[in-house]
Amino acid sequence: MKILLASPRGFCAGVNMAIQSLELAIQAYEPPVYVYHEIVHNRYVVNRFREQGAVFVDDLNDVPVGAALLFSAHGVSPEIRQLAKSRDLTTIDATCPLVTKVHLEAIKFARQGYTIVLIGHEGHDEVIGTMGEAPEAIRLVEVPDDVDRLEVADENKLAYLTQTTLSVDDANRIIARLRKRFPKIEGPPKDDICYATQNRQEAVSLLSNEAQLVLVLGSQNSSNSQRLAELARERGVAAHLIDGPEDIEWSWFEGVETVVVTAGASAPETVVEQCVEMLVDRFEATVESRTIREEDVSFPLPKALRVLQ
Repeated sequence: MKILLASPRGFCAGVNMAIQSLELAIQAYEPPVYVYHEIVHNRYVVNRFREQGAVFVDDLNDVPVGAALLFSAHGVSPEIRQLAKSRDLTTIDATCPLVTKVHLEAIKFARQGYTIVLIGHEGHDEVIGTMGEAPEAIRLVEVPDDVDRLEVADENKLAYLTQTTLSVDDANRIIARLRKRFPKIEGPPKDDICYATQNRQEAVSLLSNEAQLVLVLGSQNSSNSQRLAELARERGVAAHLIDGPEDIEWSWFEGVETVVVTAGASAPETVVEQCVEMLVDRFEATVESRTIREEDVSFPLPKALRVLQ
């Protein structure tokens, strides 16, 4: 059996920044260090930080007054920032800059009196944070048919934004429906779907043509990881989203000559290596690294942590 090891895969610049931020915060502040929501959507990463003294909360009332609190890579609403301030929390903002970009676009359009169509998944941490910037102005759509049900005050003052971790194909289908119904709708100056999401999807799209199976390393609550598995299935290739080697079922490999292995933007490389090693041992598989796109993006640490480097 041949393993096509997709590249780019795994951690993106935003995840790297968020993880490094929490590592430094745990060193700088005596644990526990609190984190609003999971630092990233990955079980291995979250469990590792729990062992080091991080406490993940979904309610700031669970954070003691005056404690250290880190905002996750997915971003938060102004309401959460204000609540943290009222509780005298020492806040560290590890929001991905590409998510912050979407927040700023929402603020700009709302101030100009636009109705904003946000393309995304209801309940996702990133969507909740973005909608919190202008709740009266934002309408959420998840699928193309949602566009037909939209009611807007002024079709001449309408804009759309997207969650950063969407399927590019899915987003484009919704955008096309929006443009058909609302020809004057405006979009962001630059695509909101992040470079890493697009690159990992492009790799799966291309490499799945050569394989009978795609394994995606990532957790079930990781939107960008889910999209990778869905993308392979849309191309008629069997795909499984797994946290790690313990989730692998050998029945998946019956008749498989080539398998693509990739990882979502919040999945650690160590878990990828464990899975590849298991497949090599089981099937005497050969490994071929296939680089579709080079990545050299990096983001600075939050201001509060730069002095600690």
